[in-house]
Amino acid sequence: MQSLRLLKESFFALTPVQQQLLIGSAVAAGGILAYTVHRRRQVKTIPLGDGWWGAGEKPLSEDDKIYPFQVQTSDEEIQDLHERIDRTRYTDALEDSGFNYGFNATYLKTVVSYWRHKFDWKKQVAMLNKYPHFKTKIEGLDVHFVHVRPPRRENQMVLPLMLVHGWPGSFYEFYKILPILTQNHDGVAFEVICPSIPGYSFSEAPHKQGFDSLAAARVFLKLMERLGFSEFYLQGGDWGSLITTNMAQMKPQCVKGLHLNMFMSTRGFKVLLSLIIGPYLPFLVGLTWEDVRRLFPYFEKNVWNLLKESGYMHIQATKPDTAGCAVNDSPVGLAAYLLEKFSTWTDMRNRDLADGGLERKFGLDELLTNVMIYWTTRSIVSSMRFYKENFKSNPDNRVDAKTGIIVPVGFAAFPAELMHCPKAWAQIRCRNIYSYTFMPRGGHFAAFEEPHLLASDIVQFVRKVEDF
Repeated sequence: MQSLRLLKESFFALTPVQQQLLIGSAVAAGGILAYTVHRRRQVKTIPLGDGWWGAGEKPLSEDDKIYPFQVQTSDEEIQDLHERIDRTRYTDALEDSGFNYGFNATYLKTVVSYWRHKFDWKKQVAMLNKYPHFKTKIEGLDVHFVHVRPPRRENQMVLPLMLVHGWPGSFYEFYKILPILTQNHDGVAFEVICPSIPGYSFSEAPHKQGFDSLAAARVFLKLMERLGFSEFYLQGGDWGSLITTNMAQMKPQCVKGLHLNMFMSTRGFKVLLSLIIGPYLPFLVGLTWEDVRRLFPYFEKNVWNLLKESGYMHIQATKPDTAGCAVNDSPVGLAAYLLEKFSTWTDMRNRDLADGGLERKFGLDELLTNVMIYWTTRSIVSSMRFYKENFKSNPDNRVDAKTGIIVPVGFAAFPAELMHCPKAWAQIRCRNIYSYTFMPRGGHFAAFEEPHLLASDIVQFVRKVEDF
């Protein structure tokens, strides 16, 4: 009765135009809901297909063995880096501009000075090798991955979990969360696989056009099969969220659960209705007041901010080779291009700071190690091409956009993520949401920024799926 009274009071608080719009929207929603329920009952998966991305013609057979791999460096590689750094020409930063024009040139000199004189790449290579690395040939490409098993314990359930990175990150994003996930969590521990997307870090770049998230999903499904896993969990953010979602859409019978810290569902009548009614009567459209706080004013937070922050995406989705060539030969240019994202995407308020707030969440050794992975593997151009391949056509017309997600899903909604996706919007595509958590802090690079928070949410999600 109290909810009914609140609904009545809220309705009469609206203007007559808003009341008419609400009534009309509710009537239309009824018909659309009935149609949607009918469509959602139809189980549809994405065909697995096949591909060949190696150089030249596909051979009659492919080596399916898995080989150990180690990250390596040399004095010559480091000397070449230092010589290129020493030849850098800097521009002058605008006064009081912070990071609003991009990476602040004054602070860039500080970072580069540390890189040139204090950063120890050999020490970081040894750190990278503390976990086992491997490579295996799949669809013509050498696919790199890190594979970490938990210590053996009695009465412990060990569950396979694949973590997939995005751009401008790498497998290294997960080095903080790996020791947490492989610990015993009241009888549960994870055997973790962290692959590098082909074209990123130590995974071979595709030699042919068309390698998109669907192709990456298929390659990673083949990787899990090769490792002997018939059922497993998945987790991803950024490109990793799309790739792991595609994996779940292709072989839902293999995916026990899908955990995401980034998800987009911004089209459809339900979303439009939410944008109209949500700021006033959020509970009528399935929103919470926390959703309202994160979403609105919608244009400012989800349109204007994205326009200001997506320039990189437009050039990478259209002319990646041009964009990549601009930084492929300049270590300082590459560092500025990559690290600016670790500032803004962690918290957009960092744009007003002279140092971009970079060292509030990360150490320079951590940040420069990620840059060095791109630099030493010369993978910046091929990593950018992934945008081109995924935006060659309208994403809304792709088969994955029209295919539901039927596996158990868990969401960790971090407050500083680039776009907020309410649970009500996620339910448009996801039929089986087991958990949805408003995380207390953190942004786009969840595993890198807040490994304990993310690990805790993964564990609670898996325990719900396993019905512990």
